[in-house]
Amino acid sequence: MSIYGIGNPLIDFLCYATENDLEELSLHKGTMLLVDERKRTEILSLMKNRKTSISCGGSCPNTMVTLRMLGLETTLAGGVGTDEYGKMYRNRLKESGVNDQTVDFDAATGTSIILLTEDRERTMNTYLGANRLFDEDNVDEDSVRKADLFYFTGYMWDTDAQRRAVRKALGIAKENNIKVAFDLADPFAVGRYRSDFLDLVENWCDIVFANSEEARFLFNNYDAYECCKSMGKLTDIAIVKNGKNGSFISDKGKISQIPLYGTTHPVDTTGAGDTYAAGFLYGYMKGYSPEISGRIASFLAGEIISHLGAQFSPDEALRLSEKITQDF
Repeated sequence: MSIYGIGNPLIDFLCYATENDLEELSLHKGTMLLVDERKRTEILSLMKNRKTSISCGGSCPNTMVTLRMLGLETTLAGGVGTDEYGKMYRNRLKESGVNDQTVDFDAATGTSIILLTEDRERTMNTYLGANRLFDEDNVDEDSVRKADLFYFTGYMWDTDAQRRAVRKALGIAKENNIKVAFDLADPFAVGRYRSDFLDLVENWCDIVFANSEEARFLFNNYDAYECCKSMGKLTDIAIVKNGKNGSFISDKGKISQIPLYGTTHPVDTTGAGDTYAAGFLYGYMKGYSPEISGRIASFLAGEIISHLGAQFSPDEALRLSEKITQDF
């Protein structure tokens, strides 16, 4: 079973920040902000004396890497630069075994400065860089046709080029009866592209992920259960993650509540949603029911937030894969 994903390869700079830092930088906690070179420099300047860890990330890439480390075949398409960070990213994909269909562009590799506050909430500041240049001509049509599922996130809607690339892959998927999974990704993205996202959910996608805030923006409703119910009327499988209250999954209109697994005091929430998506898709591709797939997703998300970083080590992935086999 194979999954083809189009996403934003990003180098993550993870550092600790205070509420005052966010206020000084005029940042809204818990969201993803697209930044230009000037804002990127301003944030890095304020954080220059803070302890910072650097790793390979990006929402869709995190999901593809996790799925590959759990044993599924995955492909990642996106844009990287010819700089040192581009090389670093390609090496990470090679190490994890993800089929690398990233394209080199004469631009800086994208970065995300992740500011982690004391409550372990993360505020992401993303500089897209080379990702902006990935267009429909960069989509490998044969790879999409050979996939069993196409996966993308709402972040792709922030550039015309990436939007065209996703549209092309969606057309190929539709023509070849390939399943499509979509993660809304960010409440502000939903706010910007609400009508487009509603069209995607209803007419193009088989599986849709949202957290309660994203679902609220989509359906103008603060009730996560009701949002899941509404989304379940538009697509086969609708998932609304509800933080410490677990998640809801609608399977052809039948709603299940999935409990929270793991700690209620996370070390780092970066990648929790990406890992949840990986866990659900792993279960789904392995033939588990949507409810059991949701439990696997919740379990893996609970594991990833118990340490820093958005991806598991090979040893962790092996341990977790064995535990899934035993317990689910």
